Amino acid sequence: MGLTFPNPVGLAAGLDKNGAYIDALATLGFGFIEIGTVTPRPQPGNPRPRLFRLPETAAIINRMGFNNDGVDTLVENIQRSKWRGILGINIGKNFDTPLEHAANDYVSCLRKVYGLASYVTVNISSPNTQGLRDLQGADQLETLLAAVAQERMVLAGSYGRRVPLALKIAPDLDSTQIAVIADLVRTYEIDAVIATNTTIDRAGVAASPRASESGGLSGAPLAHRSTEVIRQLVAALGGKVPVIGVGGIMTPADARSKAAAGASLVQLYTGLIYSGPELVAQCIDAFCTDAQ
Repeated sequence: MGLTFPNPVGLAAGLDKNGAYIDALATLGFGFIEIGTVTPRPQPGNPRPRLFRLPETAAIINRMGFNNDGVDTLVENIQRSKWRGILGINIGKNFDTPLEHAANDYVSCLRKVYGLASYVTVNISSPNTQGLRDLQGADQLETLLAAVAQERMVLAGSYGRRVPLALKIAPDLDSTQIAVIADLVRTYEIDAVIATNTTIDRAGVAASPRASESGGLSGAPLAHRSTEVIRQLVAALGGKVPVIGVGGIMTPADARSKAAAGASLVQLYTGLIYSGPELVAQCIDAFCTDAQ
C-alpha cells in the first residue's frame, strides 16, 4: 500500500468505532490501528441485546449494526488524538440509505476522512446492516468501486497525496465470487483486501445455546474459513495486491497460519477478549518468525 508498518499486527475495525480511544489502544503495541466502521450520519445501531459471548467455543456473535456517532465526531476525535502511527479508517453506509445510493455514503465519508487517514477501508461485508453484503455482487461492487476510485483521484489531486484504499470482504463467499472481487480490485486499483469480516455460518457453534442468535460470528470457529478465503484471494490476486488477514486469530499459531496463507498483515479483535492484550506481542513474534 506504499506504507511502512512498524510491525504486522493491527487492531481490526469495530472496537473503536468513533476513534475515541486511539491513544490508549496505541499503547498495546499495534503496528497499525483501524477505527470505524463510521457512517455519514450518527446512528444507534440495532436493538439490544446485540452482543453475545460463546465461551465454550471462544466465539462471539454480534449484531451491532454500525452503531456510531457519525463521521464528523470521528474526525474531531482523531484531531484530538496525539498518536501519529498508521491509522486506518473503516467507512460504511447508513442503515436507511438505499443500496442504489450506497456509493454516495462511501464517497461522503471518504471526503471527510481523507486528510486524516493512512488508508481507508470500504466495508461491504458486515452482516448486520440489511442488504450491505449485496454490495459484494459484481454489478453493485463495480459501481461502488468506480465511485470511490474516482473520488480518490479527485482528492489525491487536492491533497497532493494518494491515500490507499482497502476493501473488506466476508468469509461467506465461494471461489467464483472471490475471483470476481479480485478482478474488480485490480481493475479499480484498490490497494489491499481485508479478509475477512464475521460469518453468518453456525457450523462451528451448532451445539451452543446462543447459536440461533442472528448476527456475525467471530472468534475461533471462524479461523479456518477465514484462512481459506485468504489463500484463495492471494492466488486470485496473483501477488498484485496485498491481503490483510483477520478472523479467528486467538493464538500466535493462528497468526502464523494467516501468514502461511499469504497475508501480509493481520488484525485482531475477538482474540483480545479471550486471550488478553498480550496476544499482540505474541502474534508479532509469531508472524515475524514465520515470515523469516
